[in-house]
Formats: sequence, structure tokens, C-alpha cells
Amino acid sequence: MWNWFGEELILWYESNKRDLPWRHEKDPYKIWLSEIILQQTQVKQGLSYYLKFINKFPKVKDLALAKEDTVLKLWQGLGYYSRARNLRAAAKIILKTHQGSFPIKHEEILALKGIGDYTAAAISSFAFNQPHAVVDGNVYRLLSRIFGIESPIDSGSGKKEFQQLANLLLDQKQPGIYNQAIMEFGSQYCKPKNPACETCIFSAKCFAHKTKKVLQFPVKSKQTKVSNRYFSYLVIADKALNVVINKRSGNDIWKGLYEFPLVETSKNVSFAALQKKPELKHLTKSKPHLLYSSKPYVHALSHQRLHAHFYVIKVSKSHPKSQPTVSLNKLKNLAFPRLIEKFMNDCDLKELF
Repeated sequence: MWNWFGEELILWYESNKRDLPWRHEKDPYKIWLSEIILQQTQVKQGLSYYLKFINKFPKVKDLALAKEDTVLKLWQGLGYYSRARNLRAAAKIILKTHQGSFPIKHEEILALKGIGDYTAAAISSFAFNQPHAVVDGNVYRLLSRIFGIESPIDSGSGKKEFQQLANLLLDQKQPGIYNQAIMEFGSQYCKPKNPACETCIFSAKCFAHKTKKVLQFPVKSKQTKVSNRYFSYLVIADKALNVVINKRSGNDIWKGLYEFPLVETSKNVSFAALQKKPELKHLTKSKPHLLYSSKPYVHALSHQRLHAHFYVIKVSKSHPKSQPTVSLNKLKNLAFPRLIEKFMNDCDLKELF
């Protein structure tokens, strides 16, 4: 019934697809890497990371045997660091359970850590030409606009409806090419805010375009609530230029990454107020000498807005051995969140200390 959609889509793709390295691949490992990197990341940013990962970890075994700190450092700047941790965890499963060979069966791919329906469908179709339809943000947007689907994409029933339609439209003979085509078209033409409707091959049949409701699709039932958090980072060095660091743990943001000692408050506070906090008193056995107070940094995450200040502090005594430290010269070898990396790029700590 809707053969026209797939036929026109594939014809467009064959003439207009971007030349990207993973599109020349049938190796499921490399396809998997590209898909995980490109989640929440644009191609222009993700490409360099893909090439770095392939160079550092050419085989699944190389990734499985790597240290977590090494993987996170290579991932630094991409955000959503659980993707990197899950990559390494899944590689370990492949090495142990599948003897280092990437699984072929769709259900075994889906069972890997960090792989959901979309990623499993992408790997299955791109690497093995199996008929599994991808549904990502580009596909939701494209299908909702063309076919006028008003079901919310963030509801269980809505997701089911879109998946059923995607399965119906899938070209069973060439699912890999079709899936590449629908994702490519969505990203290049049917964009969230500035879609190229006037030159779109589907404009004459597109419900949203004909009814002038393009920006009303896709429909979401919930508004993302953004919370504000206030961070004061204490960059403390002793007379030997050893800097106090922490490694984040628990289920909060940036698990596994390094940071400077952090005091989180309900609002912005001054350094004078921080000096009364037990956290600072615990870290500095001698009187802290404030060398530098940074400008405010605002860092946006998907559900949080972070307001951060950095205070560069020198102390005259050596740090207690119980405190984890790193030499100032080796500080940049560690994997830090993008917020802290930006501060260190803005501020020359060696000059301050």
C-alpha cells in the first residue's frame, strides 16, 4: 500500500547519501561503535571519536580488555558517559559469552548491555541484512509528519504504533539500505526546527506540510522538567603541587569520571561561606590561600542545568595520604566531565600555582 514511500526514499538515498566510514562496513563491531557514539551526538562531532575508537580498539577484544579510565578518557567531551561504560561492559560479555565474535542473532544483540531496540535493529540490518526496522528520533519525526500521527512518541502506545508502521514500511529485501535511508533523510531534510519542506520529495504527500503543522510534530505528552544545581569546585594544591581529586561514583551524573572536591549547595554561595563548610575544613589542614575565583559556568544537561564556580586554592602543608591526589602535570591525563575540562582549558593552573 505504501510502496511509494520506500521506493522514493531509497532512490533519494542512493543519490544523496553522505560518505561516512561506517557505511562501508559490514563488521558489526564497527557498526555498533558508530551507532553508540552517534546516540545524542551529531555526525560532525561523532566522526572523530569513531576514528579514535577504531584506532585504539580495532577489535572487540581490545575494548573488552581496556581499563575503564582509558575508555572514559577517549570518550571525554561526548557526554552521556554511561554509553562508554556500557560499550566496555558489552565488549566484556562478547569476549566471555561469544568468544570475542559479535553475535549474529537479533535477540542476542538486544541482550547486550546498552543496546535497545533501535541499536539492535540498526546492527542487525546494516551488518547482516536482517529485516528489523529502526525507529529513532529522525524516524519518529519523519513518519509523524508525513502520515499525520498524533500519538505521543513518549507514551507506550505511541511507541508501539510507530514501530508497527515502521515494520510495515520496511523494505524486506534490502532492510539495511532502507534503514540507512530513512535515518539519513530525517537528519538531512526533516529536521526538528528548520525542515527543508520546499525541496522535500514527500512534500506533496506530507500531512504536516499540507496542513501547515510541521513544527507540531512529533507530539510529546510530557514536558522535560529541568532542575538547577549549584556546584562549587575546590581546586586545591599543596606545596609539592599535588592536586586533590575525587572519582565520581553512585548513580549521579558523570559516574566513573574525575573531578575536584565538590561542595553542592541549594544556591550560589561565596568563598567566605564555603570556608565555613566542613568539606573545605576537612580538605585543608593549613589555612587555605585563595589564588583565583573563576567566572560562573553554566552547563546544560538533558534534565539539569549546572551552575558552577571554581576556586583555586594553595595550602602550605602536604595533603594527608588518605586524600587521593594527582600531580599538576598529570592532571589532564584523567577523564574529566566537559564542564571541568572547559575550566581547565580557560585557566592555566600552572601559572596560578
